[in-house]
Amino acid sequence: MPDASPDPGSHTMLTQQRIQRAARAALYVALVLLALWIVREFIPAVAWACVIAIVLWPAYERLEQQRGWRGHTTVIAALLTVIVALLVVLPVALAIVQAAHEEHEVVNWLRNTAQSGVPAPAFITRLPFGSRALAEWWQTTLAQPFATSPTMKGLHANQVVSLGRHFGGRVIHVVMLFGFMLVTLFVILQAGPRLAGSLMHTARRVFGSDGAQLLQRMASAVRSTVTGLVIVGLGEGALLGVAYLVVGVPHAALLATTTAIAAMVPFCAPFVFCIAALWLLMQGMPVEAVGLVIWGFVVVFIAEHFVRPWLIGNSTRLPFLLVLFGILGGATTFGLLGIFIGPALMTVLMVLWTDWVK
Repeated sequence: MPDASPDPGSHTMLTQQRIQRAARAALYVALVLLALWIVREFIPAVAWACVIAIVLWPAYERLEQQRGWRGHTTVIAALLTVIVALLVVLPVALAIVQAAHEEHEVVNWLRNTAQSGVPAPAFITRLPFGSRALAEWWQTTLAQPFATSPTMKGLHANQVVSLGRHFGGRVIHVVMLFGFMLVTLFVILQAGPRLAGSLMHTARRVFGSDGAQLLQRMASAVRSTVTGLVIVGLGEGALLGVAYLVVGVPHAALLATTTAIAAMVPFCAPFVFCIAALWLLMQGMPVEAVGLVIWGFVVVFIAEHFVRPWLIGNSTRLPFLLVLFGILGGATTFGLLGIFIGPALMTVLMVLWTDWVK
């Protein structure tokens, strides 16, 4: 009978190979984590570029299929990147130009306010409750010259300078991230079909055909989320712009544009129309102010709780509640970027649940 005892040499070799594989995997993980830690400041820029590239991908494919554009991936990538840059830069530039036109009035108002304070508006005395307490607070805080106001005395010059430096640093940081995002977006679009094919091949190789389909559904969820945010934001801006014209708010077109941009982020439009309502109150127009606030909250409630989840849910085949949780939970957890990540993760959850119950 032949000797069936295992070869000690082969056993040692198998053990050594397992140790080498484990050590290689640990080295790969450590290198990936180190690379992510080095570029941690630029991860949001890369994530934004990926989101925008997913949204622009259908337009990229349509352009690339046209006869005059076929094969010109660099030109297409540059064109789409410039369009994205203009969509962000132009509204900011218009707002800066409009603010520069109003600079003289703003400076005069600030000078008069510093010398004589802000007089209490007449509507305070007509409030149904709390008018006396509010009038006393206004008189002691805002109605006095800022040089003698106890509230303004607490603002030291060093604190103001420090606040200004912090704000300026944040602005520079945002501008740098925006520039890196544009560069990353150009590189992603320039890679074009090669990058998409590589991603799909990797997904099929690692996760199988189901993993590739899941990746496609996640991309569809991100794309439909952006579409829902933009459409609802423009709709809220248009409806509130009409209200601004009706109640007589100055610069209604600029304010409507600002509202539309703010409304693309869920539940941010009230910050804009509430400021406009406060201006109306200070001008002695309480009825118009209350009407604007009521109309604004009705529009926001319908848009955020029904229209936006319906638009996103129809494209991703997600239930209303999952869309709402994805948007709000994603924004709470990851900030503005989480608005797009949340519905994508909810799509993954829905697919996994469907596969589990089959």
